[in-house]
Amino acid sequence: MSAGFIIFLVASAVGLLLLMVLKFKISAFISLLITSIYVGIVAGMPLQGVLKSIQEGMGSTLGFVATVVGLGAIFGQMLESSGGAESLAHYLIRKFGQDKAPWAMVITGFIVAIPVFLDVGFIILVPIIYALSRDTNRSLLYYAIPLLAGLAVTHSFMPPTPGPVAVADIINAQLGWVIFFGFILGFPTAVIAGPIWGKYISKKIDLRPPADFLVTHAESRPDSELPSFRMIAFIIGTPLILILLNTLGGVLVAREVLSKSIFTDIVEFIGHPFSALIIATLMAIWFLCLRRGMSRDTILNLSTKALGPAGIIILITGAGGVLKQILVDSGIGKMMAESIAGSPLSPILLAWILAALVRVTQGSATVAMITAAGIIAPVLEVFALSDPARALVVISIASGATILSHVNDSGFWLVGKYLGMNEKQTLQSWTVMETIIAICGLVFTMIAGLFVP
Repeated sequence: MSAGFIIFLVASAVGLLLLMVLKFKISAFISLLITSIYVGIVAGMPLQGVLKSIQEGMGSTLGFVATVVGLGAIFGQMLESSGGAESLAHYLIRKFGQDKAPWAMVITGFIVAIPVFLDVGFIILVPIIYALSRDTNRSLLYYAIPLLAGLAVTHSFMPPTPGPVAVADIINAQLGWVIFFGFILGFPTAVIAGPIWGKYISKKIDLRPPADFLVTHAESRPDSELPSFRMIAFIIGTPLILILLNTLGGVLVAREVLSKSIFTDIVEFIGHPFSALIIATLMAIWFLCLRRGMSRDTILNLSTKALGPAGIIILITGAGGVLKQILVDSGIGKMMAESIAGSPLSPILLAWILAALVRVTQGSATVAMITAAGIIAPVLEVFALSDPARALVVISIASGATILSHVNDSGFWLVGKYLGMNEKQTLQSWTVMETIIAICGLVFTMIAGLFVP
């Protein structure tokens, strides 16, 4: 196959995907499967081979992603239902004071979004934003943008949220390294897009708490009814620390700083994402639910409720794995890699561009991340990237998939509705914030790439 044919095939596949999602409103799961079949047939794969690749791609991807995303969803549901997010926000606001409350909100968003989906975290915490705005007579955006920046960065950059977990699995990156770079590169990104941008835009757009929402949302629960900050921080930090220790232990054993032993085997076992999230979920159920008087039936119902949204993301991720498998089995992935190997574009920049193009066109960050990962995964094999370098590609894809949230993104309407903004104001504030995250994420990732082997 010529380079021109490969470019045509990939471009037409992305075009077909977007046509089905945007024009015909077909589910992203079905659209990704149809696109994968199209690529396989046009590439000359036998029909039975296409079906086999679908089965292998779906199975190999879901074996990891379904477990991690499912556990993460239940973990987040327990934190949400117990009032853990409110506890974090109240504690940090007390520590920082109202004058520095934007910093408290960006940290709150950054921590809360580790186990809780962005939209859920925002809805839970928006009454606190209203109260701060009312008490200080400042624009809602002075506090809302920092909170949203913290939520958005972690939602895209930090496992165990579904996006980075899915991308890491598709391109074979270690979650420990993704967590490490997600924190190191994500927090300064959140600061620039949050308190710094929020301070500026709040002077341009003066928003007040909508009266109907002030009536609709009851006052937050008193602190005496909420779990303690230390408990919440400990429970959220446990799986991250265990996964990081597993990654660190693997590096030390590989470099023969530590010899392999029963101790390193135990660290590897409890630090695997499966074990780490099972431990964290059981801790959340015990400390945040059972010990605080929640019934077992309620816990079961909450767990079942949590798996609904997770199931959609899991299936879309599996379809992204199918696209990757088709590209590998058809040989197109290898040809793409050989063509791109001589290109001046780095894998980090190429991955960012792919994710950004799909994001701007169809709106869903998750679909953009998974589509970009499926296309770029076979290409990375030629570059023989190290584990840290693969993690940087994950952050790059996450950054690109955040750019230019506009009218085709549900988050655009959610934020505008809850903050009482019209479309122009939402574009000026939320959309620019998302774009700052995308650009800063790319810049910081490329700088980090200079120091990663």
